[in-house]
Amino acid sequence: MAAGWRGSARLVFLFQKHHSCISQSQNFNQFVRISLQFSFVVHSQKAMTGHPQTDLGLYKPPQTVRGMTELDRAAFSQTVSVPAIRIPTQVLNKVVKGLKKVALQRPGLKRVVEDHSEDGNTYSSKGEHRLLLLDPNNITYADSFGSEEAEALKAYGVPQEIHKYQLKLTYENLKSEEILRAVLPEGQDVTSGFSRVGHIAHMNLRDHQLPYRKLIGQVIIDKNPGITCVVNKTNTIDSTYRNFQMEVLAGESNMVAKVRENGVLYEFDFSLVYWNPRLSTEHERIVSLLQRGDTVVDVFAGVGPFAIPAARRGCEVLANDLNPESFRWLQHNAKLNKVDRKITSFNMDGRDFIRGPVQERLPALMKGSHKIHVVMNLPALALEFLDAFRGLLGPEPDQSLSCLDDNLPQVHCYGFSKEDDTQRDVVERAEASLKISLQGQCSVHLVRNVAPNKEMMCVSFTLPRGVLYSTHTQNRDISEEPCPKKQKCEDLTD
Repeated sequence: MAAGWRGSARLVFLFQKHHSCISQSQNFNQFVRISLQFSFVVHSQKAMTGHPQTDLGLYKPPQTVRGMTELDRAAFSQTVSVPAIRIPTQVLNKVVKGLKKVALQRPGLKRVVEDHSEDGNTYSSKGEHRLLLLDPNNITYADSFGSEEAEALKAYGVPQEIHKYQLKLTYENLKSEEILRAVLPEGQDVTSGFSRVGHIAHMNLRDHQLPYRKLIGQVIIDKNPGITCVVNKTNTIDSTYRNFQMEVLAGESNMVAKVRENGVLYEFDFSLVYWNPRLSTEHERIVSLLQRGDTVVDVFAGVGPFAIPAARRGCEVLANDLNPESFRWLQHNAKLNKVDRKITSFNMDGRDFIRGPVQERLPALMKGSHKIHVVMNLPALALEFLDAFRGLLGPEPDQSLSCLDDNLPQVHCYGFSKEDDTQRDVVERAEASLKISLQGQCSVHLVRNVAPNKEMMCVSFTLPRGVLYSTHTQNRDISEEPCPKKQKCEDLTD
């Protein structure tokens, strides 16, 4: 299954690398959507159980725990009969290595135990043998061993005889998914998946899980070392400050998280700012496009996941965020990572930032040899903010200049899409804001699948000269073709 997904991901990569921003084939978009949904299912199952469901049949929870809302750990204890094989101690390590695929795997559980008789007495006071506990889903009788395991047993003279061992399972030996499946109503979705932000586990519980939210939170803390606080989102993200209300389900109420992403340390109050750990790959992708001496204009900078690594790469950064808390933590993180001299920060509305500080600095930057990158990571609204660039530099100073004489900014703008053709959708919305065609002049990157019918996209393009200067903006129509000599964005991402 994993190999199949890697193959699908490779096909998506090859297609995006060699095609322009708008795909004319809806089949491709359907393929991408199906592939992402497949990946979502695989990773969700992994997040729930930690690994494929190999031994869920071993534990049959008592009916008394069904519907439990306050965690009673002792109520989950149970004695079960499991298969075992008797191994001489002198060859124990070698035989255990040969049987590792069929050995019982349980949190906090010893696979090798003393060799006891059914009445509890030890067969040999000298400890000449040990019992290796086996997974009952793989081994039920002597002939269940595969050829690899059978050969290992034969090589060390261990008889293929199955013994029964009475094993006491406690709450400590159970997985999160097993505990929650035992507690929640039968037939209801069970999830123990979460986003980790430092010591905080962030969950998005469904309505039927809410009566059990305190128990779920405590289970997450118990089963995940380092997690000391579990929160649940109680509303959608506020588009103004990009944060959301949350309820503490279990643990401490300390919301100041410390996170290391791509080698960079960040600190912030998770309850007051926006942070998404699923965007680390995208942050790294954009930063990889930068060269020392480039200028980065980060319109919606947050606490600095683009700005800080860009500055560490040797770029000059103009970073802005409307949220005063994000602005404060952005400055803190710049100092924390010793790049505060490379970052000029602003606490403004995105349009005011573009039409103020950016407008003032852009003419001089465009005369330089280093590239200018504009990052606009506010997927809910960023495409609408592109209109702030129209006529930004006023009348064109010299009509005789060719369209390659200026060092035009390269824009990376993010947006959500629920359309069947997500690439076409985000490009058309960008064109509507810019009032100019981007046909053949941009690329679209699929960032991630947000939900089964919602994708996050990044459209990248060189900002057209006809947008920046008012003389062009007033006379050009979206149906017109851009300057044929303009550098294509595909060249910027190779």
